[in-house]
Amino acid sequence: MENIYNNIFIKDLLSKINIEIDIFSFDSNISSDKALSMINFIRPLFEELREFTHQYTFQDANDEISFFKDIKPSILSKLIYFSDIYLLELRKPNGSKEVLKEHYKKEQTAITEFCNANLDFYQYYRSKSTHLDRYYFLRGHENYKLYHNCCIRDRAYDMLEIYLQQRLQEVERQEVIETSRASLPDNPFRWTGTKTAAIELGYAIYAAGVLNNGNADIKEIMTYIEASFKIDLGDYYRTYPTIRERKRDRTAFLNSLIEKLLRKMNENDN
Repeated sequence: MENIYNNIFIKDLLSKINIEIDIFSFDSNISSDKALSMINFIRPLFEELREFTHQYTFQDANDEISFFKDIKPSILSKLIYFSDIYLLELRKPNGSKEVLKEHYKKEQTAITEFCNANLDFYQYYRSKSTHLDRYYFLRGHENYKLYHNCCIRDRAYDMLEIYLQQRLQEVERQEVIETSRASLPDNPFRWTGTKTAAIELGYAIYAAGVLNNGNADIKEIMTYIEASFKIDLGDYYRTYPTIRERKRDRTAFLNSLIEKLLRKMNENDN
């Protein structure tokens, strides 16, 4: 007897969404336009799921519970997540870094208040308990004193909390760069190579341990490069694995430096 997890439609639907979501897995700054494109991608799929639910006959109570406890929330939570980001970024204020941080912290506070207001459910859901599942997840048996859609919000807010933390870290990082840049003498140099090349250089300096007897950490080195050469390196921690996993020429920029220096030396010898 086929259960809901093995249904071809469900497996295909989840696969489509997960593949698309993976594109954003390394993005800590999703614009309102990007969020809207994901909303427009997921919403029709969720409508397909709604139609499927009207036609599908659940095999038993456990099959129905699995759908409303796991499958539906895994899709709807992503729609809510991108909808929240869309509004968050659309309403982002223009102003100082402090104003921007307050904007993101306000959303964090709203999430905390929602979770506290539904604490009993969160403790139940996150402990992976099952003894109240029939009240939360079986149609016609819901106890409306219990907010049975919390599991959808729980998943959406888990992702949103990570996003908000990344955005706050990004704002704080910009503050550090601006402070470091202000302390440097003005210089005419601006990095005009690729961002990845600058990150490769920063990690090479870090690996060589040639600054402060090897005591300079990667964050200090990258901040100095950003401040000195007027470049925003973004999330270099996430870029590094991409560099490391190159199939050919993992140190492409450094190798190009060696090649060009040798060529220059050879020209001078002639």
